[in-house]
Amino acid sequence: MREWVPGPGEIQPEVKRLAVAAVMKLLQPTETPAAIEVIDAQYGGILSASASVLVPCRVYSIRANRLINGGTTVDVRLSKSSQGTWRVTATHPAQPGVPVVSLSAAARQVLASKQIVLPPASAADIRSGQVHDSVLTTMLQLAKTYRIGVSVIRSGHPLDVFGTDRPSDHPRGRAFDTWQINGHAVVSPTTSRSLITSYMRAAESLGSYNVGGPYQLSGAAYFSDATHHDHVHAGFRT
Repeated sequence: MREWVPGPGEIQPEVKRLAVAAVMKLLQPTETPAAIEVIDAQYGGILSASASVLVPCRVYSIRANRLINGGTTVDVRLSKSSQGTWRVTATHPAQPGVPVVSLSAAARQVLASKQIVLPPASAADIRSGQVHDSVLTTMLQLAKTYRIGVSVIRSGHPLDVFGTDRPSDHPRGRAFDTWQINGHAVVSPTTSRSLITSYMRAAESLGSYNVGGPYQLSGAAYFSDATHHDHVHAGFRT
């Protein structure tokens, strides 16, 4: 299984290396062999002396001669000392909630779509019934044009916008982040700028009031900062 390594487009790659190492240690079971696949390492926030790195993973293990597919997303918190050294201060695995008995049509379609690649925690978010249909229907519309690699929906994301006391749309099931478009990582400098910006504009045209990404576009709905250099955020009011 390919080891995750930060690419050339990363900001503060050492922060992500530390976060991924912490997740590998956290998720490696002691009683059974397991393989951990790190899907991505995305910033939940990056400031001068503190950071949140969101690490969605798939975990494969064997129990009673059966292959078990699982996984989670871990919010890894880090801080920087006065000497300039980063260290992990906390790890927060996702808590998606229990599956509901009946899902909306949009939820079922997203879970079945071959154009929408969901990490385990995000799929569990949808199965819990706590993701708004505004998010799901937008994903489905985008998937008519793009193959979407989702990194985070609800669980595994900071409760507040990092570094503020403003509630994030993610824990309320009103946002999703995309780390990959048509197989191309948003953070990669080789990914076409026009691919990313067209995706951002499409998300806004489908109803997102808050679209963040690596490029600042004109319009009140768009924003860009260091945190969003590695993914596209789409948030919804309802």
